[in-house]
Amino acid sequence: MADGTAKGTAKGAGDRAEARPYYRALAEAVRGLVLDGRLAVGVRLPAERHLAEALGVSRTTVTAAYDRLREQGYLESRQGSGSRAALPDAGALGTDNPWLASDDDGLLPLHAAAPPATALLGEAIEEAGRAYHRYALGMGYHPAGLAPLREAIARRYGERGLPTRPEQILVTAGAQQAVHLLMSAFAGRGDPVLVESPTYPHAIDAARMRGARLVPVGVQEDGWHLDLVSCAMRQSAARLAYVIPDFQNPTGHLMADAGRAALVEAARRYGVTLIADESWAEIVLDETACAAPLAAFDTDGRVISVGSASKLWWGGLRVGWIRASAATVRRLAVLRAAVDIAGAVFEQLVVACLFERVEEARAERRRALGASCAALAAVLREELPGWAFTPPRGGGSLWVRLDGPVASSVAEAAAARGVRLAPGPWFGVDGTLERYLRLPFTQPPAVMEEAVRRIARDPAGYRPREPLTPTL
Repeated sequence: MADGTAKGTAKGAGDRAEARPYYRALAEAVRGLVLDGRLAVGVRLPAERHLAEALGVSRTTVTAAYDRLREQGYLESRQGSGSRAALPDAGALGTDNPWLASDDDGLLPLHAAAPPATALLGEAIEEAGRAYHRYALGMGYHPAGLAPLREAIARRYGERGLPTRPEQILVTAGAQQAVHLLMSAFAGRGDPVLVESPTYPHAIDAARMRGARLVPVGVQEDGWHLDLVSCAMRQSAARLAYVIPDFQNPTGHLMADAGRAALVEAARRYGVTLIADESWAEIVLDETACAAPLAAFDTDGRVISVGSASKLWWGGLRVGWIRASAATVRRLAVLRAAVDIAGAVFEQLVVACLFERVEEARAERRRALGASCAALAAVLREELPGWAFTPPRGGGSLWVRLDGPVASSVAEAAAARGVRLAPGPWFGVDGTLERYLRLPFTQPPAVMEEAVRRIARDPAGYRPREPLTPTL
């Protein structure tokens, strides 16, 4: 019985002899089995000695892998009853959460589409430092955000064709907090919430934390089909929808003005509030790729916009914002105070300074990310010609269609080869999208070329996952 369990687990974990260190690859493989459902929660794992024999490795290696799985929450052990597969608590944030991987874990970080800091950051910090002392005279709490920053954000919306007053802006600790606040304000337990599929995973998490019922609408190879979106609104009776019309994450699609007008009209017809995530809106690679903000087509306050400093300037600033009606902003400020009274003054001052040079930052990103996108596309065509993609006109990633439903297998193999990837199922509601992989081009060209060449080793070895049924 123990021998059968060991063989089944070893078969599912796969041969990772080329991985270094091996214990980490083994832990990642077992973790993948649990997340896929191929190793059911509660199933007893083989003893360390038996698994070591089945894999042909030292017992020390298996012990280290099991220790790692316990730390991550994927293994529970009790003296006298062995170790069983488990899932960590939804709120537990271990260092091996794929979104929280450390910069020094030795893997090339192609799982997160996060650009490095802008070259303008240093000067903005110096400028903010010269003004900082003036704000120390007050109590330091600015619940809706620092006045100069709210004014700068409102002015930028005006430049993009959407007149906005500072009182319509709520500054948040990043776009993610903004989305969480909006889900908390507009979604309740059991409420249907419309989301794109694929979409930004943390928006899915925010809706699920509220107990909402997710209603996915597919974003097709050629973008949004507004008739499908309108039909989903009508049939689901959803009153809230989360959309990314600007260089959609992860597909990179840009919704045309006509589509935006149709989307807002459908929302008006069926009484839906739209959360428009504009985190990537300023990252334009093709200067002809332009569209008015979704809220520019709004006439009754049903479009709420979310923005971020992370993609244009730097994620470490942790500054985002919400644009809504003044009444909604006041309501959200009260809701936010239950968790976080106000944001840090200094970071807000830095972003206010950066807004003064927004066009310089956009040009910088266009040059750097444009070169990285071209390099990534070229090496993919050379090394993995069976993988299909359409280079986007903006944003920070390619949405790659693989030559089979093997995304999770590719991600596991890549981790063993020193590359951390984001497989398609991360971006779906129900674990589908195994034919897709998101590859960001926010790293320098040399990093991405090396990453793809590692991924391309033995591409014929990528196979759809087979169900694992351990013999107990």
